[in-house]
Amino acid sequence: MPGSPLVTGATGFAGSHLVDHLLEEEPSVVAWAHLRDRDTHLARDARVQWKSVDLLDRDGVVKALADLRPSAVYHCGGIAHVGESWSQPVRALSVNVLGTHHVLEGVREAGLDCPVLVTGSALVYQPSTDLLREDDPIGPSDPYGVSKLGQEMLAARSAHAPVFIVRPFNHAGPRQSPTYVTSSFARQIAEIETGRREPVLRVGNLESRRDITDVRDTVRAYRLVVRHGRPGRPYNVCSSRAYRIHDLLDALIKMSPATIRVEMDPDRLRPSDNPVIAGDRSRVGAETGWEPRLPIDRTLSDLLDYWRLQIAGRS
Repeated sequence: MPGSPLVTGATGFAGSHLVDHLLEEEPSVVAWAHLRDRDTHLARDARVQWKSVDLLDRDGVVKALADLRPSAVYHCGGIAHVGESWSQPVRALSVNVLGTHHVLEGVREAGLDCPVLVTGSALVYQPSTDLLREDDPIGPSDPYGVSKLGQEMLAARSAHAPVFIVRPFNHAGPRQSPTYVTSSFARQIAEIETGRREPVLRVGNLESRRDITDVRDTVRAYRLVVRHGRPGRPYNVCSSRAYRIHDLLDALIKMSPATIRVEMDPDRLRPSDNPVIAGDRSRVGAETGWEPRLPIDRTLSDLLDYWRLQIAGRS
């Protein structure tokens, strides 16, 4: 499929939704992923060309890019879970930093001048209770944030192709792993509704406030940044509103007919948990025209319905 856009990490949460979004306008998309994790909703779509590429295999990445010569590269592949980075910091650094280096080197060696989007993270910022702007101090407080800062530094120094940088804040929606807070709540509720779980929902810190955007809005921002953004310039992708986790939990419980008791689970608490993470989206709005469209209630409702279908499918 010469000239097709490429999405790395295409079976990941944002990656799979980005493939969906690109297919709204593109005739075909190339999707890199470990085939054992292939996203089943796209597995038989003839418009998607799947390829298993290990981002840590430099020669394999270089050859695959040279053979493909994509029209754009959306680099979503990597380790995405903050909690796991505490137990496996070397893996987070290897995949996120070295994997990104291999992609950028592959673009250079293939002589490509196509745009490359590198998905960083809001966790590169120094913790603050204010809305974070792109020029605020950098200072990650966890291994995941350190790995994403290293990834971003590589992207900012690349001079061989136009490289765009986004700093997504939290995003949620269907197909999200239950290791993330709102998806964990929704899955537990769906299991309670079907009797697979006792009517007790186990939670961690409910007082944190997080800026959450629907994943379908998030990936739409990625494409707009590639089309209208400035290379090497970071863009926050966020809603500019911090939701209290307790309020999101309450909203999900109200969507269920089940009677549910909430209990604190110490194992769900993180070694480091910033009380507030929220961003200012002024730059991405002004320079690309992007703004979130889907309200948080729609995100939570769709997420709960997704888990209801998943649980029903296992019956």
